[in-house]
Amino acid sequence: MNTLKKILLSLLAMYCVPAFAQNVLKKDSITVKKIVEKKEEENRNVMLNAANNSGPREVNVGLPSSVGGTTILENDLPVVYYFWPELPNRTWRSSVSLSKTGLLGLKETSITTADFGFAVNSYTKLGTEKTEITGNLAGSHFGWLKGDLNVSGPLSKDKSWSYSAGIFQNYDPQSFDVGFTNYSDKTQIYRAGITKRFKNGKGEISILYKYAKSLVLTNYAAFRYQEGGSISELDNFRVGRDSYILREGKVRVLNALNGEYYNLDMGNDLNTRSHNIDLLGSYQLGNDWKFKYTLRFHKSFNTTQLIVPTSSKVASVTDGFTYMDGTPYLGTVQSVLAFTSPDTELNSFQSRFEVLKNKNNHKWRFGLTEAYFDEGQFAFNQTFYYQEVAAQPRQLTNYNALTSSFAKTDQYGYYNYNVGANYHSGIENKITAYATDDWQVNDKFKLSYGLNFRYHKMKGNYSLDPRGVGYTIVGKTLTPFDHNWFHIGASVNAVYNLGKNFGVIADLIYTEKNGNLEDYSAAYTPNFAKTKSPYASAGVFFNHPKISIVSALTYLTRNNYQTRLNLVNPSNVTQNQLTPVFYDIQTKGWTTDIVAKPVRNFSLHYLLTIQDPVYKNYNFSAFGNNYSYNGKSVLQISKVLMEIDPSYTTTNQKFRAWASLRYFSKQYANLTNALFFKGWWETFAGVNYQFNKSVGGGLTVVNPLNQRGAKGTINGTELATDASPYYGQLLTSSYIRPFTVEASVNFKF
Repeated sequence: MNTLKKILLSLLAMYCVPAFAQNVLKKDSITVKKIVEKKEEENRNVMLNAANNSGPREVNVGLPSSVGGTTILENDLPVVYYFWPELPNRTWRSSVSLSKTGLLGLKETSITTADFGFAVNSYTKLGTEKTEITGNLAGSHFGWLKGDLNVSGPLSKDKSWSYSAGIFQNYDPQSFDVGFTNYSDKTQIYRAGITKRFKNGKGEISILYKYAKSLVLTNYAAFRYQEGGSISELDNFRVGRDSYILREGKVRVLNALNGEYYNLDMGNDLNTRSHNIDLLGSYQLGNDWKFKYTLRFHKSFNTTQLIVPTSSKVASVTDGFTYMDGTPYLGTVQSVLAFTSPDTELNSFQSRFEVLKNKNNHKWRFGLTEAYFDEGQFAFNQTFYYQEVAAQPRQLTNYNALTSSFAKTDQYGYYNYNVGANYHSGIENKITAYATDDWQVNDKFKLSYGLNFRYHKMKGNYSLDPRGVGYTIVGKTLTPFDHNWFHIGASVNAVYNLGKNFGVIADLIYTEKNGNLEDYSAAYTPNFAKTKSPYASAGVFFNHPKISIVSALTYLTRNNYQTRLNLVNPSNVTQNQLTPVFYDIQTKGWTTDIVAKPVRNFSLHYLLTIQDPVYKNYNFSAFGNNYSYNGKSVLQISKVLMEIDPSYTTTNQKFRAWASLRYFSKQYANLTNALFFKGWWETFAGVNYQFNKSVGGGLTVVNPLNQRGAKGTINGTELATDASPYYGQLLTSSYIRPFTVEASVNFKF
């Protein structure tokens, strides 16, 4: 009873504090008995991203990568409720204002978030008992500039009150010049927080505020596709170095919410602004029970755009293409689809409460999370236009052509406004209860297990009206929906020592989900059959001061994937169709992870994954034909993956040289597996030097091998079954970052 009273009193204290917050438990600041559980994956530097500098890379689990990338947590809660339409890297960046960043393992993520996959977890830096100034200045030879500063210190004589404040400024042109703005990534994050520490090390409470504003542009590359999965560069376009975004930087859009046309300025209007308040802390209860909590209110305003090249075709004189100033154009014409959302307000409230205790050979944890999300009205408008194939391409029109084998634009250079547009409105609420135990059964056997139960509420409305030319919801009858679901999740991890240095391991993980609000965006009722993700792994381990090895077989399936394919008719590349598809995925694999320290000061991490992810029950119809991709390899997932991370550190710890090499074997670039990209390496190398106890510096080279490689999917080829017509043809896709030199200076006083 005393324990329950203390929990209630602690909760009461939380709500008496003004609501200005964002923070987390800083373990080293409390002199209470610690409850330490190893929940993170080691030896993976997820912040080395070969795509861009804006966030962590995707960590492969044998399933397709999420559009939102790796899930990011701050103070034990997701930085955004869901990645769409607010991407996590619009409100979170790696920063000196974070006291810790790590990678949560599959078991921990599945139990605490009820989702399957890895997650980056970070903790905001709290107020300190003495004044600290920490900073980082960084830049690259492409003109990237980053300033990152945090100041913290005491507010009272007894140091029980303290503060922390930070500012993050990022101006990154990336590796391409769009012409209409100087920076393709402009992000500012401001933080302020206050921490109160209780007497006798009983705990602490913090309230934190964060404001973020971010604009990020995504680029594609044009190239000629060659037999064997390689590419060759065009004479007038450098992969990774040139912009394939419309030179004018403006797109005409029809707002599906009110039926009005407007011009979107990509250099100024495409931004996300967010306000974030966190209230968090911990309290030491009686009988060695520990209570920790985080509450968050998040409000954001989002204007989002995706520019996707679809298909290209050589125009003839009769097609009548001109630049917008009337100058005639002959050559290859690239059709482009622009997805654009008007400024959308999102509101969410999240919370997480945990009680923990170590007793005998057990580490108990009981938790409760709640997440409420209000999306209001969300529309994703679609606009089509043509552009030339060149760096900083200019817009084309065939408005005055008498006849054309292409769809005709209007006088502004656009066509098919809102064909396939998205709309939905609603709220979601998820309540999850979970419990875990790490049980050291005896000297040889350790068993960790967890269970969660989740209630998921989804309510709102959507439109079943066909998304033809000029679609808006004005005057349309909207269809309501109201769902209530219950999910369960579980994980079991067993470790048994067969000898002093070796043993066997096994993992079982199970998660369930139904759907998300965005599934109601198109003009059909989504399939909300329960999605189940069972995962099993079994292997062996060997530990020695010189080498540690873990090797395991894995099996994973997931059913009821939902996607909407923007398809191009292979018989007529000027025809597009939006097609909903539901399918399953199965992955079998083998992973070996090695950490070796063969000589003093030198370490080597090596990770090998061999896997076979394939589609199951993948059937749909388009353009009057039936298609089946059962047994086809999953797009954008390599069957062989390697990571090689050597490093050398001097005995005095002042100098460190390191490298990181990642190998990706062949990846299929279209659904039929006819087109693919050959294997490639993503490489990084660098040196760090600590000049004195306060100042250090670093030099990093991205892609030192200077590969000009394409990756991802090849737009407009989803239905192609024969690769030969595409050899030597102009195609588009994403790419790896080109050779980049980055330098940084760190300081702490």
